Amino acid sequence: MCGIVGYTGARQASEVILDALEHLEYRGYDSSGIAIHEADGIHVEKARGRLQVLRERTDNGAKLPGNVGIGHTRWATHGEPSDRNAHPHASAGSRVVIVHNGIIENYLPLQEFLAAQGYTFHSQTDSEVVANLIDYHYHGDPVEAVRAALVQIKGSYALGVLFTDHPDLIVAARKNSPLVIGLGEGENYIASDIPAFLKYTRRIVRLRELDVAVVRANGLEIYDPFGNPVPYTEEHVEWDVSAAEKGGYEHFMLKEIYEQPRAIRDTISPRVVEGKIELGLQSLDEARIRSLKQIYITACGSSYHVGMVGRVFMERLLHIPVRVELASEFRYENPLVDADTLVLVISQSGETADTLAALREAKRLGAYTIGIVNVVGSAIATEADEVLYTWAGPEIAVATTKAYNTQLSVLYLMTMSLARMLGRMEDTTYAEYLQQLAQLPDLCEKLLQDTSHIQYLASLCFAKDDIFFIGRNLDYALALEGSLKLKEISYIHSESYAAGELKHGTISLIQPGSLVIALCTQKRLLERMISDIRTVKARGAMVIALAEENTPFIQDVADHVITLPAHADFVAPSLSVIPLQLFAYYVAALKGCDIDKPRNLAKSVTVE
Repeated sequence: MCGIVGYTGARQASEVILDALEHLEYRGYDSSGIAIHEADGIHVEKARGRLQVLRERTDNGAKLPGNVGIGHTRWATHGEPSDRNAHPHASAGSRVVIVHNGIIENYLPLQEFLAAQGYTFHSQTDSEVVANLIDYHYHGDPVEAVRAALVQIKGSYALGVLFTDHPDLIVAARKNSPLVIGLGEGENYIASDIPAFLKYTRRIVRLRELDVAVVRANGLEIYDPFGNPVPYTEEHVEWDVSAAEKGGYEHFMLKEIYEQPRAIRDTISPRVVEGKIELGLQSLDEARIRSLKQIYITACGSSYHVGMVGRVFMERLLHIPVRVELASEFRYENPLVDADTLVLVISQSGETADTLAALREAKRLGAYTIGIVNVVGSAIATEADEVLYTWAGPEIAVATTKAYNTQLSVLYLMTMSLARMLGRMEDTTYAEYLQQLAQLPDLCEKLLQDTSHIQYLASLCFAKDDIFFIGRNLDYALALEGSLKLKEISYIHSESYAAGELKHGTISLIQPGSLVIALCTQKRLLERMISDIRTVKARGAMVIALAEENTPFIQDVADHVITLPAHADFVAPSLSVIPLQLFAYYVAALKGCDIDKPRNLAKSVTVE
């Protein structure tokens, strides 16, 4: 959600910042802006719409000379998308200019207080309060002004701050919103995410919660909330710049769909050593596992659907009750969590605000927590008792694909490891499942070799107003994900239903011409799914079925069939999701949608 960039060095800052903001477009935005230190003060330019509008207004940055500046892409929360509400925001006296990601929960009382002190406000945003509050506390020391302001702020923030009378520096701070620092030679950067400055440097420093940093061209200082200097650790980004570029694909989403075999292999292979799963969890030993009375899985969006699939396998293999909760609801449900509960917290970015809040609530209640995340050093990775990384590599498209499948791979491995420790999986079954997992990337590659039939089906369906997904058991969880993918990038109204619930009301929506996608990957439930297909066909629906090749009777009852390579039931969810991702992609492409940056959506949801 939103994107922050800052630069200080010898280059023209505006050119670097505009380029960096382009590499953050995937985060979602509806306006953009830039602020540059110049000889006569800080100059600000803002524009509603795509970044190209800001480029045109600034003549690609040429109108804003200067070597220090900040930039922002905004996704509206407080106030409509407009030039006025776009960032950066200046204080009433223009001594302070800020960019902000997050939510200031107590901005109204702060605004009232500042207005009483003579400050005026020109936008509808909560962020403008931050600029004026820092200005109120500013008496010559930028760090002290920012620290004093942050003490009064409730909510989340990632901040980049310029001071008119300190033209050589940027002050940065974070709480519950990601911010990283890039270290160059005679130049330094701040950004919401690494791809912003990856073409310039691979050396990074991750700000911790509540840290305040002073970034200069030739130096970096970091302070804790009490103003004490703190040491920092420099990291080196290993993945290649091309991982954050399209590499010849029309969209990042399509590229990332095709990266899934590699991502799954990278997640699984290093954790299987000499026929044994090695998760590297230090404190999850047999004694703790045997003490568990229940497992909670909490997540949002696609990660929540991963949890639903994981629940089925966990209960089947572990014989432990598993509950899956939306992270956005977890804190409000009075969860029955205690020291005998394992809470799995799943998030691609590791910064998802609701999921992070759920993690903190689980820890407050005494639960043992494990984060499953893709981003090293993210908030969830840092705060959970243990962390399992998915090693999917950077995921740029807003609609997740490879992160979903690598999260699922981690849950497979974890479930098998726990089942083995509990003595609930025989050696032969354990070896068989490991073999199936090892074959999964090859099956995915085989599936991706020819997608022409899925493209053809998309051409038949892209003009539909409503599309329904149905499935049973694991296929119901899969239906939820397929429906979400379709609606979030194609904007077609789509619903997913447990097939057995059709006759309990939802079949009233089926009429002649309705499109139903029936998921039939569970062999033991095939007869029931065939009956469900006949039921919707009797009401005039057109049915696309998803099933393993050579599945009996499917060709007879469905109008069209998407076939999967022969596979074991154990890996069916990982394999089956790929055709649904492709179907959503091709439908959206035929509709001319902005696939990588769907409207109103952001990649990392860092506000609740």
